[in-house]
Amino acid sequence: MRNDSRQDQLIRAVNPEVLRRAAEIIRMLGHPGRLKIVEVLEHGEASVGTIQEAVGLKQAIVSQHLAKMRAAGILEARRDGQNVYYSVIEPKVGHILQCIRSCDM
Repeated sequence: MRNDSRQDQLIRAVNPEVLRRAAEIIRMLGHPGRLKIVEVLEHGEASVGTIQEAVGLKQAIVSQHLAKMRAAGILEARRDGQNVYYSVIEPKVGHILQCIRSCDM
């Protein structure tokens, strides 16, 4: 019984907006292709072509994933001539990737 009370306290202690944002990020990263993309971008920006080559997906699919993550505020884009470069702007992404790497799966 005491353990349930502790869990209730923890849940109530987290700001509902923080929980909503965390759920949105987790949902967005819950796709293997998107995880591969943010892993490519983890240490800096990359062009769509570079991302596509690194993850081995078709350009149209990569572009769709990038657009969804950009709309969710996880990535930002920078245009340089004909090239578009993406980078991660959501700090929680790095923490999530580290968590995945450190899990015993």
